[in-house]
Amino acid sequence: MHFKLLIALVDDSKTDTVIDAAREAGATGTTVINNASGEGIEKSKTFFGLTLETQRDMLLMLVEEHLSRHILETISRVGEFDTQKGAGMAFQIDVEDAVGINHQIEKLTETVEDIL
Repeated sequence: MHFKLLIALVDDSKTDTVIDAAREAGATGTTVINNASGEGIEKSKTFFGLTLETQRDMLLMLVEEHLSRHILETISRVGEFDTQKGAGMAFQIDVEDAVGINHQIEKLTETVEDIL
C-alpha cells in the first residue's frame, strides 16, 4: 500500500469543517499544528507593529494514494481555497515509507478494494 501526505493550511475557523470533510472523503486521521503563520503574495497588514491576520492551522493527513486526489479536492472545496482569497491552500507529497499505521491499513484495504 502506498501513501501520500496531504498538507493543508487553513483558517482556524474552518479547521473542524475541513477535517470532517476529509474524514468523509476517506482520510483516517489528521494531525493539527495550531497557530501556523505565513505570508502570501501580499504582505500582511500591521497596526503599530501587530499583524492583523487570522490564525492558520496546518493539517497533516497520511492517506492512501488512490484516495488522495478525492480528499484533496474535497478539502479544497470545503475550505474555499480557490474561491475565497486567503482562505488557505493544500498540496500532496509522496511518502516513501511509513510505520505505525497497521491499524489504518486494515480499514483502508477494504475501502480501496471497493474503489478498484
